[in-house]
Amino acid sequence: MRSTATILAILGLGALTALAGGCKSPPTKEEMAAYDYGPRPENYEKIIRDYLWNKLLDPGNAIVEFKAGPKKLYQQETILRPLQWGWGVCVWINDKNMRGAYDGPYPMAFFIRDGKIVAANGGTDDNIIGWRYARTDCNELGAPFVTP
Repeated sequence: MRSTATILAILGLGALTALAGGCKSPPTKEEMAAYDYGPRPENYEKIIRDYLWNKLLDPGNAIVEFKAGPKKLYQQETILRPLQWGWGVCVWINDKNMRGAYDGPYPMAFFIRDGKIVAANGGTDDNIIGWRYARTDCNELGAPFVTP
């Protein structure tokens, strides 16, 4: 009985993932231009490092690589994610785990407006949908993430 429920949950999650991200066409230039992105953040690295400080297990030793951005980034609204826009930055993070070893990098994408992070995709406190969005965002920003 448990295995049937697990299989159904996995199939349902897969279907929901397909619905959430695969049914929309890319945003038009008009859609992207309709929003105020504010000034390009010059201190985006500090903004992101400050945001990550309380979210990483070992922030002092985490490897944070700024791969792309800031570049205007627009994320259409879906069933699981609200509309987002801002200066997008792709970051690859390799944090230590509870045993003190590095687990390997993972991507995160940040939306910055008016000097603040207004949204983030990916990371340890996100879900599988957010991880997928982070990969898509990094790809759009020019830093495709391929699992090592």
